[in-house]
Amino acid sequence: MSRETTYLELSQEDGGAHKFYEVTVDGTTVAVRYGRIGADGQRQTSTFPSIEKAKAAAAKKVGEKVRKGYATAVQGQRAARSVTRRQVTSAPSTARATAPVLWRFRTGATALGIHIEEDRCWVGNQRGDVYTLGHDGEVLARYQLPDGVKCLVADDFWIYAGCDDGRVYDLSSKLPFAAYEIAEDVDIFWLDIHEGVLNVADRSGGLTVIDHEDEFQWSRRSTGGSAWMVRADEDAVYHGHTRGVTAYATDGSGELWHTATTGNVLFGWQEDTAVYAGTGRRVVERLNKRSGRIEATYRCDASVYSCATSPGGRYVFAGDSSSSVYCFDADGTRLWKLGTGGGSALSMQYRGEKLYIVTTDGSLACIDASETAISAAQSGSVPVALDIKQAAALPTYVPTATVATVSAVPAPGAGVVVECIQEAGGRLRVHVVSEGYEPSWNVQFPRAIRQAGARYVVDALHTSQGGFYRVRGEIKRLV
Repeated sequence: MSRETTYLELSQEDGGAHKFYEVTVDGTTVAVRYGRIGADGQRQTSTFPSIEKAKAAAAKKVGEKVRKGYATAVQGQRAARSVTRRQVTSAPSTARATAPVLWRFRTGATALGIHIEEDRCWVGNQRGDVYTLGHDGEVLARYQLPDGVKCLVADDFWIYAGCDDGRVYDLSSKLPFAAYEIAEDVDIFWLDIHEGVLNVADRSGGLTVIDHEDEFQWSRRSTGGSAWMVRADEDAVYHGHTRGVTAYATDGSGELWHTATTGNVLFGWQEDTAVYAGTGRRVVERLNKRSGRIEATYRCDASVYSCATSPGGRYVFAGDSSSSVYCFDADGTRLWKLGTGGGSALSMQYRGEKLYIVTTDGSLACIDASETAISAAQSGSVPVALDIKQAAALPTYVPTATVATVSAVPAPGAGVVVECIQEAGGRLRVHVVSEGYEPSWNVQFPRAIRQAGARYVVDALHTSQGGFYRVRGEIKRLV
């Protein structure tokens, strides 16, 4: 049987789309590969009852792309578009004492992503490595993603990694999968997820909002660029950029307020009633979520790369470009400043009297932030930091383009069956087939593996407040 491949590209000079689409017909099988130029891309495979039907389906796919502006091309002639990596400098600390670091794990590359849960710590670096550790520093697992990790965010007990390849990976199961794929013209700087809705801040100062099914909802372009902050709740999306912080209604209906900050925003944090913006002008500013009014200012001695708070904003923490960390009282009074002992903190999170930071030298460090430990550190007495090593046989998980199969419907309680349905208009939706679930609700499901009529088995489904289901566990195709 003959094998025919059609390769198309769409690359716009104005910096917009830069993507490819490849269709291969091999007998009765049609394989589609698509993504950003220079990347391996995502894959879909369909089987048809005859060679003629396979060729017709392939021709239809190619025709649709040509009508959208794609043209035949030679793979490899166009280079991959460069992706912005955060360029930061890190000077030695000017603090007189060093923070009481309990343990430190070196990932091997600059680390931007951090998330601290009740039972584990997450760190992601610019090499695409994501590690999970226990609170004692034990390295538990490694996820190897295709490109650098910009940030790690959580939505309930789902954990997501935003990467330089333009995708957002769900790491909630052992096998990570691409839950969202951002438009090719969006260079991710930061992201946040609230009830399955993804909010993306980008290099151009744009904000893009995508729903739980990886479908575009709305976008806005701010008056500034380099948007390193986005935080979201049920009332608004808070977008920080070079001109300040702008709050938008969650449905995209309009701007709620805009506040010019003291300097360009380099990081953002939120509590129930306030957002915190760390800026290049050496301050963290607390803004009221309803009005945008600046309520308090926390002054540091260098540009602020990261910030965080203890619950309710009782204490405010900051990390600067000179390898120092700070703690302030809620009103802005500086309580202490200490050196990190290992680069500038690019992200941070406080939990249970511990301040966790990820740094320019690629480390995840656990700092004892209790009053006793800080007082001792200020007097020059700090513990010897435990240098964490990963085990030689560390479990490593990578995204896969193929889906494992299962031949039998699971027994009740052993799994959930879902089905991919093509609706009028061509959209592929996933609904639950198993009993005990609301059949009209959609399931958040990887777009790359959706096939009309296909059934899949997942370990479990969980209800989200937005009225949809999220997958928990491995996905297998039912054949």
